[in-house]
Amino acid sequence: PGIQICETLPKLSQMMEHMVPIRSMSTKEGDHSRATFHLRTGYRPQGPVHYPTLGSLLSNELGNSESELPNFVSISPFRNFSPAAYGPGFLGPTRSPLVVGEGGRVAAPDNADDGADSLTVKNLETPQHVSLDQADRRLAMLNDFDASFRTSRPGVPTASHHSAYNQAVRMMRSSAVKAFELNDEDDKLRDAYGRNQFGQGCLLARRLVERGVPFIEVSLNGVANNQSFGWDTHNNNFDSVKALTAVLDPAWATLLEDLKQRGLLESTLVVWMGEFGRTPRINGSSGRDHWAGSWTTVLSGGGVKGGQCFGETTNDGMKVKDRPVSAADLMATICHAVGVDPMKQNISNVGRPIRIADHDAEPIMELLSR
Repeated sequence: PGIQICETLPKLSQMMEHMVPIRSMSTKEGDHSRATFHLRTGYRPQGPVHYPTLGSLLSNELGNSESELPNFVSISPFRNFSPAAYGPGFLGPTRSPLVVGEGGRVAAPDNADDGADSLTVKNLETPQHVSLDQADRRLAMLNDFDASFRTSRPGVPTASHHSAYNQAVRMMRSSAVKAFELNDEDDKLRDAYGRNQFGQGCLLARRLVERGVPFIEVSLNGVANNQSFGWDTHNNNFDSVKALTAVLDPAWATLLEDLKQRGLLESTLVVWMGEFGRTPRINGSSGRDHWAGSWTTVLSGGGVKGGQCFGETTNDGMKVKDRPVSAADLMATICHAVGVDPMKQNISNVGRPIRIADHDAEPIMELLSR
């Protein structure tokens, strides 16, 4: 009661008991590239340290190196602005995500393309003329050559190459890979998510959660017939946001409800965020520009106490009035929610220990249920 939700998110408004809008995000980066890096790693892009993205950090803590599926799956990312913000950094190539659906920038209109074809993993099956026995012999021969090469050239690149091949073979031989076969789902449920790449990506995320993948991200980078890039609504903001939320609302709400019905929501943290917010004031093109001073992220599901808001801005929305939250604070809060110590240190590419969250991060403990 008392939480106001915009009229273009009617389905999400029914799920507020599980959600916490953080309305006092306050960061200092208003450039797409730098802000993307800042929010995805918790650190600004500066100096020689190659900071890992959040998915690499958390899958490193929560994942299983022998699992049949990758520990980090990135669905439909748009990496052009800041490629380094999507990589494993100093954690190394073994913590890279499996990327599916990249390049599908827009969510097609419903019924034009159901989005599933772009979310498959390529080359999982051997060619029809190659039997399983032949494939095994070829892999054994490759492994013999590979072992000799690794012995004479030890190091991260060769070890990562070997690990990637082993992971690929495990996926090819595993029944868990059926997670990517969205046609197995009931048509009504697929319709509820939305027959577009983002909606079907959220459905794929739920299927991966069921199979124990610890970190999945899904990106909504734009919708069909919308001239702006994703949420970058410098022009025609109101029509653009209406089109974007028409895709976002059913997918996000159905994901939460689907996880809830399957008993998975209490153990699954769902984070919604961008790299910054938009100006409270409307510009001369009926648009809203970049704004890092006061904006919103949302946490929902496992590890948080839903049904409340955190933080407050001034009435004009220009400044944070109460409890500003930095990128590092958000990182630390996410870590606590999933049971990871944000102050744990990893050795960086320059030999320096780096905490998962910056040393001055303050997690929002009153939002956490653990």
